[in-house]
Amino acid sequence: MDALFHSLPTSQLPVNTDLLHLDERPARPVTYDSPALEVMTDLRVLDPVSIAEDATLDAAHTLMVSRAIRLLFVTDGDHHLTGVITATDVLGERPMQCIHQDGKRHTEILVRDVMTPRTQLDTLQLKDVSHAKVGQLIATMKQLGRQHTLVVEHNAHTGHHELCGLFSTSHIARRLGVPLHFIRVPQTFSEIQHTLTHPA
Repeated sequence: MDALFHSLPTSQLPVNTDLLHLDERPARPVTYDSPALEVMTDLRVLDPVSIAEDATLDAAHTLMVSRAIRLLFVTDGDHHLTGVITATDVLGERPMQCIHQDGKRHTEILVRDVMTPRTQLDTLQLKDVSHAKVGQLIATMKQLGRQHTLVVEHNAHTGHHELCGLFSTSHIARRLGVPLHFIRVPQTFSEIQHTLTHPA
């Protein structure tokens, strides 16, 4: 082993070395012609946040607020992916439909009642995303009418597809510095909290 690899040069840590947090690092400028991967949340390096399908809607809200995210992956008792729940699902018409049609109280609504099941989820292939531009991605999400789009990659060893990425219109808008108005996205988590704590 020693004969194959040479050690790298080292030095003492410089006195003027700064510790920067992620939000302190300047983001690279993004345009419509930038690679789509520039705005993808890479689930190969970031652990996806999930919630059980039998958890309450209030639990989903609490988790979203605590992690400052707008989408949770939903799993069953065997930890298999069964769908997703977004801030729009929490804020939109689905909870009210459960109350009026099923006679449930708001505190009785479960994640499975309002989530989008996996059979209704649209995905992109990583091999296509790898060659796409941000503008193409926005056009795709506009056509789908989605605020989130999932990315999958085929694992040749297992024969399964693996969830490897996520696109969010709110994240893309922040990186571009322009609003994306083609879909209604909750603007603040105080908006989510107000709706959930003051149900109609």
